[in-house]
Amino acid sequence: MTTTQLTAEFENARTRLRSYLVRVTASVADTEDLIQDTYIRAVENLATYRAEASIQTWLFAIATNLAKDHQRAKQRWSEKVTDIAREAALSDSGFFREAMTIHATSPQGSFEIKEHIAFCFTCIAKSLPLEQQICLLLKEVYEFRVAEIKQIMDITEAMVKYYLNTGRTKMIRIFDGRCSLINKQGACHQCSELNGIFNPQQQQQEELVKISLVREAEKVGKEHLFDLRMEIVRGIDPFRSNAAGLQLHYLEHNRRVMEDFLKKDPG
Repeated sequence: MTTTQLTAEFENARTRLRSYLVRVTASVADTEDLIQDTYIRAVENLATYRAEASIQTWLFAIATNLAKDHQRAKQRWSEKVTDIAREAALSDSGFFREAMTIHATSPQGSFEIKEHIAFCFTCIAKSLPLEQQICLLLKEVYEFRVAEIKQIMDITEAMVKYYLNTGRTKMIRIFDGRCSLINKQGACHQCSELNGIFNPQQQQQEELVKISLVREAEKVGKEHLFDLRMEIVRGIDPFRSNAAGLQLHYLEHNRRVMEDFLKKDPG
């Protein structure tokens, strides 16, 4: 493969790589740096590429190694991130002022509950150990096979399956206890609260029943609800959706809040 061919393949994979890396890092700036580093590392190691793995798998492996090195020293987020970020937002008038400006002026400033469901997954997944978070993203969101994740992560298939099972189990437990959209006892009402702020004229119940996750919540089991949530996440690109500007604003807010929180409470 020539450098010209690699560049074309990289551009084809760029959108998925950016989406993946922002979900790993929760930082737009870090994502852009890692994208550039991935391309540079791929060019430098082009002679080592072997066609046993697809070029996309190889590029994801490079990006994953860089992201793991970048994230390794960072602490995991609290699974109560939505509560912590909400309290910080309520005391920060500038945050809401900027959010309302994005909503009023940006073509990517709408608020849709399904977009926030995907956003919520990104934040909650950061409460997992890094290997679980990455394996879950690769399998459930980017639909790599276990054999491909083994190559990307450079671990055994048994370890991939272990990380997937433990990560999925923890996420199901968290969502079952926290998400009020799928459980009447859920602690987090952020989707409904924000929808009321940004879409005051909208008939919220009509919008909710359009979402299969909400519509089927009382009829199916927790495993299937998680699969429905993953369908929503897979269908949304954090950078390209109608709500991308607003949701990325929230993501940066949550990242800053969690960094401050973990400095004060490292345990």
